[in-house]
Parts: sequence; structure tokens; C-alpha cells
Amino acid sequence: MNEFERDDAAQWEAAEEASEMMLEGDYHDALVRLRDVIKSDPRNPYAYFYTGTALFEIGQFGAAAGAYRAAIKISPRYTGARVGLSHCLRIEDEPRAAAAEARKALELSPGDGDALFALGLAQAALGDKVGARRSLEAFLHTGPEFEASAEARAILARMQEPDSDNDNDSDLDDIN
Repeated sequence: MNEFERDDAAQWEAAEEASEMMLEGDYHDALVRLRDVIKSDPRNPYAYFYTGTALFEIGQFGAAAGAYRAAIKISPRYTGARVGLSHCLRIEDEPRAAAAEARKALELSPGDGDALFALGLAQAALGDKVGARRSLEAFLHTGPEFEASAEARAILARMQEPDSDNDNDSDLDDIN
């Protein structure tokens, strides 16, 4: 194991306890733990990523975006952080920026299911039904988990319905 791999493993290990807390739904205690990890190692991208994830889960999307940006600044190839940032930007009504982050994630990890899903949601929020359909169908071919698959299929079904508002994409408004 080289020095980079040792450092990466140590950084992951430092954030692992908090990630386990989050799996149990204990986001607030995870944030306390992650704050301590960041104090001891301000260059730990995993700590910032999981901080973003915990903040996202408690509905603090702007703060979550900041944490994801910090992870990306430390580790520009961190696909998961780019996907998380894409979701935050879409929810914060910045669909163009969300799509750009999802595309960067796909450049780093071509065919990544999470990035395809993020891009599809951003494209739908932009009203780009053709792009959204293409991205979401590609996402479904990655074998996603049931919940995300069901969400993608529901969005695709809504895009198939005739517009009741004469080309107004209000049927996609709840994507944000």
C-alpha cells in the first residue's frame, strides 16, 4: 500500500463511524462526529461528503452544497460529492448548475447510475424532456435500487402524459 492509499484509508476510517450513524438515521450526532473529524483533518474529503449528506437529509440543502463543494475542492474526482451537489443545486432551483455538476460526474465516471439519475432529474427540472428521458432510461439500465427506480419510472410516465397546460412543464414541477 502506497502513502496515498494509506492516507485515503485513514481518512475513510475517520469518517466511517459517522457514516454508520447516518445509516441508523442519527444525522445530528453524525454531524457532531464529522465536525470533530474535520477539526482534526481539514483535508478529509469523506468528512465533508458525509457532512453534506447529513445536512441534505435534514433539509439544509444550501449548507449541504457547501460541504459537497469542500469535498470536491479537496478531491476534484469525487463523483459522489458532485452527484450530491447536483441534487442540492436542483432543489435550490439551480437546474443548469445541477446539470453541469451531473455531467462532470459522468465525465469522471462514465455510465455511473447516480450521476445519470442526477442528470435526468436536472434535465427534467429544466424542461428538457428528451434529455431527461435519455438519462433516466440509461439510469434504469444500471440496475438501480427499487426506490430510485420507481421514482425514475414515475417521472418517465409523467413525461409520457399529454401536457394539459399546452407545453407548460408543470407536470415536472415536483421534481425539485
